[in-house]
Amino acid sequence: MLTRRSFLAASAAAPLLLDAQSARPNIMFVLMDDLRYDALGIMGHPFVKTPNIDRIGREGAIFRNNFATTPLCAPSRASFLTGQYVHTHGVLDNGNHNELSHKLVTSGLLLNKSGYDTAFMGKWHMGNDSTPRPGWNRWISFRGQGQYNDPLLNIDGTERTVNGYVTDILASNAVDFIHARRSNPFLLYVANKAVHGPFTPAERHKNLFADEVIHRSPNAQDTLEGKPMLQRSIPNMPPLKPGMGSSDQVIRNQLRCLTSVDEGVGQMFRALEETRQLENTVFIFSSDNGYFWGEHCLGDKRAAYEEALRIPMLMRFPKWIKAGTNVEQLTLNIDVAPTFLEIAGLKPLSSMQGHSLLPLAEGQSPNWRNSFFCEYFEEARYPRIATWQAVRDDHWKYIHYPNLKGADELYDIKEDRYELKNLINDPAANGALTMMKKEFEKRKAETF
Repeated sequence: MLTRRSFLAASAAAPLLLDAQSARPNIMFVLMDDLRYDALGIMGHPFVKTPNIDRIGREGAIFRNNFATTPLCAPSRASFLTGQYVHTHGVLDNGNHNELSHKLVTSGLLLNKSGYDTAFMGKWHMGNDSTPRPGWNRWISFRGQGQYNDPLLNIDGTERTVNGYVTDILASNAVDFIHARRSNPFLLYVANKAVHGPFTPAERHKNLFADEVIHRSPNAQDTLEGKPMLQRSIPNMPPLKPGMGSSDQVIRNQLRCLTSVDEGVGQMFRALEETRQLENTVFIFSSDNGYFWGEHCLGDKRAAYEEALRIPMLMRFPKWIKAGTNVEQLTLNIDVAPTFLEIAGLKPLSSMQGHSLLPLAEGQSPNWRNSFFCEYFEEARYPRIATWQAVRDDHWKYIHYPNLKGADELYDIKEDRYELKNLINDPAANGALTMMKKEFEKRKAETF
């Protein structure tokens, strides 16, 4: 069996030799939109059923502490593709970054140049331009957020309306791509619209979970004491209070949309099995950011709290990854692009700020980050959440609001996992605050 070490050695020594090329694994990547880390069956959700997605983690690795460096759609998606922080690649928000997004050096472009057959299907975002980006042999996308039913799709440069439910359409095209005859390995990147608003489930799932009780966590009753940023008066917006944020119906519809994605993942698994490619395909699943289900009186994402930052990450490849592996280290969305490159036997670019996840997935203990920097840039259309920068380790989180005086926050996330008590002014936490401010400056300097 060609192990990862021997495969990488062969690729490095002779990257164009047929035996090294033919051994390169396929990469199947499914990306969700606004899916919380705990919304999967395998992550402990009390009633949702995601057997096909769960299979990826059950037969591979679960990354228990995985985060988005910016919890927002377009910026995070650019970070997944480039392996870079938002302030580095420049897609700072959900605004018009059409021109910039054509210039990004993505993992798809790099793998395509190395001989991979590449396909991008789904939400590119970063503006409303649906035209193909460089590096993708197959392109199926839509303008901006797209739509759930009868979407207008750009298929290899031509726009047309396709009848059906967008999740099903993407899954069907993914299956066709898997079944296509080819001599090269492939990268299939399926970027779902689900479970983003307007939270429209497939007709077959519209009544699913109707009788299930939605349980809220303790921080849904947050009084916002110690959170000056959220206490601010925002023109034309009501003050935040418990009970605001995502309704039970929004949560149920998100989980209904997720059910369609899980069915599509099952179809992809079957296609890989039918074509005898499953065991030579690295299957990875993640989400661009999390989502608030009323925690801290919030819906949506953007804020620096756990529900928005934490994202699922599952990876399956039995040749290299032992079933049932749990990765506890702090991992990030910027680690995905370097992971793709290592899977393909390529070296990450020096401009990439993430690191390959493969050593962790294989159960190794490399010299790994013990904290990470994250950030968000305020959007004019969403004034509720101010610009912030933060650092988090496995014990503490420090949040700095550069444009708000006296609004910083410090949480002991080991003792206060719901982030209810801001310790920024607690004398007993002075030592921790000093330590985290130093870590903040260190991690920030490393990324800028």
